[in-house]
Amino acid sequence: MGYFTLLHILVLLFLFVLFVLLTVLARREKRPKIFWSIIFSNILVTLVLMIFAMLVLDKYTKSAVIENLTQKRILISEQITFSGQIRNVGNFTIGKCFFEVKLVNNPLSAGGLSGGQVFKPTKGLSFGSSQEERSSTVVETFLIATHLRPDELRNFSVSMAYPSHFQRTTTFQKLHCR
Repeated sequence: MGYFTLLHILVLLFLFVLFVLLTVLARREKRPKIFWSIIFSNILVTLVLMIFAMLVLDKYTKSAVIENLTQKRILISEQITFSGQIRNVGNFTIGKCFFEVKLVNNPLSAGGLSGGQVFKPTKGLSFGSSQEERSSTVVETFLIATHLRPDELRNFSVSMAYPSHFQRTTTFQKLHCR
């Protein structure tokens, strides 16, 4: 929620007016315990509605797409580079866009799956292990755009370390804008 649009402000104003109206109606209650429970419920419901409304508005007003995405593996430095273009397809300015890359090693096609890969018993108080533990998943998130105006197109390029023990890797990418 980097930038509030006109829709965000209108929804916040509507919810504030609703809060004030419900507070005025609650003042008619003469019993103090009931009055404070109504006020507490009013605050709780209004806050939940505000948070939910901001998240929904962000989802539908701040939309971008990635175009011409290419990935290249650089063997000499054991890195993988993603480059492409990000375009704001919405009608409002986007504050920040994050590009999440997830690399998953495929053990089934990477030389066979052994029983030790499926089930590995552990000791109860094992603080260190003599064998090197190799992760089969790597996730990194990159900031690729800030202050992206409507219909604007920008180039980006990000690099991340590529684990040397990965053989047949599956790559997943996600774009998050706010």
